[in-house]
Amino acid sequence: MKTYKAVPRKTMLTSALLAALAAPAWAQDAPAGDTPDPATLDTVQVTGIRGSLQSSMNLKRDSQGVVDGIVAEDIGKFPDTNLAESLQRISGVSIDRTSSGEGSKVTVRGIGPDYNLVLLNGRQMPASNLGNGGAGLNGSRSFDFANLASESISAVEVYKTSRADNPAGGIGATINIKTLRPLESEPVISLGLKAVNDSSNDNLPRTLQGSNVTGELSGIFSQRYADDRFGVAFSASHQERDSGFNQATVAEGWATFYGNNTTDGRTLPQPGQGYSDRITNRPGPNDVYGRPQNTAYNVNGVQRQRTNAQATFQWKPTDNVTTTLDYTYVENKVQQQRSELSVWFNYGPGDSTWTNGPVAAPIIYSEDMTNSDVSMGGARLATKTGMHSLGFNVDWEVNDALDLSFDAHNSTAESQPDSPYGSAGVLGVAAFVRGKTTVDYSGDLPIINIALPPGGVQASDALVTGSVFQNSYNKSEVQQYQGRGTFRFADYSALDFGIGHTQVENRSASAIMQRNTWGGLGSPADYADDIWYADNMAKYFKAFSGHSDPRLTGQFLVFDFDRLIDRAAQVGTAADPACPTCYYAPSEYSEDIRTTEKTRSAFLQYRTTFDWSMPLHVAAGVRYEQTEVESNAMVRVPTGISWGSANELNIVYAPESSFIGGRGKYDYVLPNVDLKLDLSESLALRGSYSRTLGRPSWTQIQSGQSLADIVRTQGGSGSRGNPSLEPLISDNFDLSLEWYYGEASYASAGFFRKNIKNFISDTVVRENSGNLHTPVGGAYWNEALASCGGTDMPCIRDYIFTNHAGDPGVNFTGVNSAGQLTGTIEGLPTDPIAGFDITVPANQHSDHLDGWEVAVQHLFGQSGFGVAANYTKVKSGLTFNNLSLGDQYPMIGLSDSANLVAFYDKNAWQVRAAYNWRDKFLNGIGGQGPNPNYTAAYGQLDLNISYAVSEQLTLSLEAINLTDETMRTYSRHTNMLRYATQTGPRYMFGVRYKF
Repeated sequence: MKTYKAVPRKTMLTSALLAALAAPAWAQDAPAGDTPDPATLDTVQVTGIRGSLQSSMNLKRDSQGVVDGIVAEDIGKFPDTNLAESLQRISGVSIDRTSSGEGSKVTVRGIGPDYNLVLLNGRQMPASNLGNGGAGLNGSRSFDFANLASESISAVEVYKTSRADNPAGGIGATINIKTLRPLESEPVISLGLKAVNDSSNDNLPRTLQGSNVTGELSGIFSQRYADDRFGVAFSASHQERDSGFNQATVAEGWATFYGNNTTDGRTLPQPGQGYSDRITNRPGPNDVYGRPQNTAYNVNGVQRQRTNAQATFQWKPTDNVTTTLDYTYVENKVQQQRSELSVWFNYGPGDSTWTNGPVAAPIIYSEDMTNSDVSMGGARLATKTGMHSLGFNVDWEVNDALDLSFDAHNSTAESQPDSPYGSAGVLGVAAFVRGKTTVDYSGDLPIINIALPPGGVQASDALVTGSVFQNSYNKSEVQQYQGRGTFRFADYSALDFGIGHTQVENRSASAIMQRNTWGGLGSPADYADDIWYADNMAKYFKAFSGHSDPRLTGQFLVFDFDRLIDRAAQVGTAADPACPTCYYAPSEYSEDIRTTEKTRSAFLQYRTTFDWSMPLHVAAGVRYEQTEVESNAMVRVPTGISWGSANELNIVYAPESSFIGGRGKYDYVLPNVDLKLDLSESLALRGSYSRTLGRPSWTQIQSGQSLADIVRTQGGSGSRGNPSLEPLISDNFDLSLEWYYGEASYASAGFFRKNIKNFISDTVVRENSGNLHTPVGGAYWNEALASCGGTDMPCIRDYIFTNHAGDPGVNFTGVNSAGQLTGTIEGLPTDPIAGFDITVPANQHSDHLDGWEVAVQHLFGQSGFGVAANYTKVKSGLTFNNLSLGDQYPMIGLSDSANLVAFYDKNAWQVRAAYNWRDKFLNGIGGQGPNPNYTAAYGQLDLNISYAVSEQLTLSLEAINLTDETMRTYSRHTNMLRYATQTGPRYMFGVRYKF
C-alpha cells in the first residue's frame, strides 16, 4: 500500500539528487521532483582522479535505472584525450579503433556502434562516415568519437537501461555527452599545450613520414556577469597528429568451399586428379577450407588535424527562466599515403600444406607463376569531416509544482574528399617478373616468398598498371524540437511528459574513375628510373615475430605519387590514348542515396518513492514513436562485362544513371519500468524493464541496387536495400546489486538480458542481374580452356587474343613488358549470363543476448592509492558458425571485456595506469562471400602522470599503447589472415595553466 506521510529529509535529498543526476541534460531541463533549498547543500568541489571517480560513483548510485559515466577530473581535463578511450573504462563498453590505433566507435553490452544513440547535451547528433578506406557508400549511423576533442567535455553519461524520456534509437545504450555551461560551473580561464610523439611515424619509408613531434593547443574561457544572470563560455582546441600503421593483409578475402566441391573452378583438385600429388594433408570431403585471392604488405603514413570549438551563452532574465544558446564546431581532416607489396593468386597449380579440419587452412600455400606481376601500388586518401550544431533552450520554472522546457537545434555532419585525387586514389604499379609465389600463413605475420630474377625487382622493370580514383560523400542533418515538462504532486511524486519531432536527412554518394590498364600502361621505358626508390618491407614489421625470416621477400619500390600520376597521364597508345582526366576523381556522382526520416514522439513517465522500512523508488513510463522513411537512390545502369586483365573483369555502365524511390513507415509503443530498493543506506537492489528500438542503416533502407565494379570468374557481387524494413526491437531486463561501502568505493554485480526481434540480416541471393553476359564459359573461353588444360587465366587470354583478335568482342591492343597480350574481351549475347551474389537485408531473425557485469572501485584510505576494475561477459545465440557456408545472422561486436585501473592521487601528484582488454569478436562479414572477420583478443596499457607545480600550473606525461601491442583480424581459421596491424606507442607531454 502506498503511504502518504511526509518523506524524511534524507529521502527528499536522495530523490532530488536522483532527478538532477539521472536525467540526460536534455539541453538542461530543470530537474524533476522536489528540489531542496540550495542553502542546505554544501558545495564541495573535489578535482583530480579521486574527484572524478567520486562523481561517477554518485551518478551511478543516484540515477534512475542502470547508468554509468565519466566526469572530468577538472574543467578542461578529461581522463583521456580521446572520448572513446575514456568510455572503454566503463563496464560493458568496448571500442573499435582506427587502423592507426585511435579509439573511434563504441560497442555497449555486445551491441555494435550502429545501435547506440549518441546525444550532445540531450540532442540527437548527426553521424557522417565514408566507406572503407574513404571509398564507396557508407550507411552507418555510428558516431565517430575521434572527431571530438575532450577538453570541452564535462561528463559523459551512458544510459544502459532506457526510459520514456530518452530518445529512441539505442538498443545497447544512450550516450549523452555534456559540455560546459557557464551558469552551472565555476568561472575559469585556462590554456593547455601538448607535444605529441607517435613512434609509429618513425617506422615508415621516408617519403611517408610526417613530423616526429606535433602539437595540441586548447583553451577555455568561462565567466559570469550581471550578478550571475549572464554567462559566457568559449572553448577551442586544435590538435595535429602524424602517425603510421603497417599491415599484412589478405584484403580480397578467402574463397571458401567444402572439401568435396567439384563444381567451382577455384577449388583444389580432388585426390588423384590434377596436381593433387602436390597437396599435403588435403582438406577432407566434409571440411571447410579457403584459398586466398591475394596477400600483401603495406605501409601507411597518416596525418590528422582536428579542430573543435564551442560557444555557449546563458541568460536568466528572471529567477525562474534560463535561456541557453550554444554553437559547436568540429573539423577533422585526415590524409593517408600508402605503399604496398602484393601478390595475386589465380587458384592455379602449386604446392600446399593444410591444417586439420573441420576448418582447414593453409600452412604453406604456393602457385606456379611465370612473368606475373609483383604489385607495388600506392594510394592517397584525404577526407574532411565537419560538424555544425546550433541549439537554443528555454527552461521555465512555472511554479513550485510545474517546470517546462523547450529545446530546438539544427545540426549537420558532413564527410567529403579533401584532395583533387578524391577521397581515395589508388595507382597500380607492377613489375612483371614474378615466378613461383609461396606464403607461409602459420605465424602472426604471413611470410611471402617470391621467385625473382637475379637482383630482384628493379626500377627498370616497373610501370603503371590500372588506377582507381573515388569521390565519396556523406552528409547527415538533424532538425529536432523537444517540449517537455514535470509536474510534482503533493506526495513528492512527479509526472514527466513531453513531445518531440525529429527529422534526419541523410545523403550518401560516390563516384569512381577507373582505368583498367591492369596489364600495364605502356612499357617500363616510359617511366624514368628515378621516380622509384627501393625499400624493404621486413624492417617495418618488427613488432611481429617472423619479420626477420630469411624466406621473406620484402624488396619493393616506393614512388613519388604526384610525379608518377603526371607521367601516367601522358602515356598512351593508338588503341588506348593518353588520358589526363583518368587520374582525378570525377566531380559528378554515379551513386547517390538520399533518405529522409521523420519521427514524431510523445512520452509520459510517473515517478514516486514508497517510504517503507526499505524505501522503494519507482519510475514507470511509456513512449510512442512514429517514423516515416522516404528514400531516393540514383544508381548506375550496367550494360555489359569487359575482361581487361588476367584477374579481373569489369562491369561497363551506361553514361546516364537513374533515380529509384521507395517509402516505409512504422510506429511502436515503448514501455519502461525502473525499480530501486534501498536495502540499507549503502546497499541497493535495482530491477528494470524497457523496450527499445534500433533503426536500420541508411544503405539497408535505400532504394535501388548497386553492383561491385569488379567481376571474377565465378561472378560478381552487389547489394540493394529495403525502405520498408522494420527496426530492431529489444525487450531488455536488468537486475543488479550495488554496495557503496566507503568514500568513492563500491562493488556491483548485474545481470542483463536482451530479447531481440526483427533482427536485420543480410541474405545473399544469387541472381542474373541485368542479363549481363560474361566471357567466362563462353565459346572463346571453352576453346582456350581445352588448349590451356585448366583455368590458367593469362594463358586463356593469350589464346583468345592470338586466335580471335578482331572477332566480335575481342579488342587486341598489343603486348606488355612481360610478353602478355593486352586488350579487352567483351561478353557476347551468346555467352553465359553472369551470376551475382546480391546482398539483401531483411527482418528475419530473433534471438537473445545475456550478460553479466561486475565492477569494483576502492580507495585505500587516505594513502592516495586506489583501484578500479570491471569485467563484462556476454553470451548469445547470435554467433557465427564457421562450418556453414550459407547465410547466417550473427551479432557484430559481441565480446567479453575487462578493465583494470590503478591510480595514485595525493597532493601534487596524479598517476593512472589503465589496462583495457577485449576478447575476440566478430567485426563484420565479407571477403569473397559470407565469411566471418574476427578481431583477435586485444589488450592495451596506457599511462598518465601529472604534477601540479602550483595551483595554476600543471605538467603531464601520457603514454598510449605503452607495450606496443598489435591487432589481428582473421576469417574462419587463425591462419586465414585478413589484417595484421602494427602501430606503436604514442607519447604526449603537456602543460596546463589556469589564470
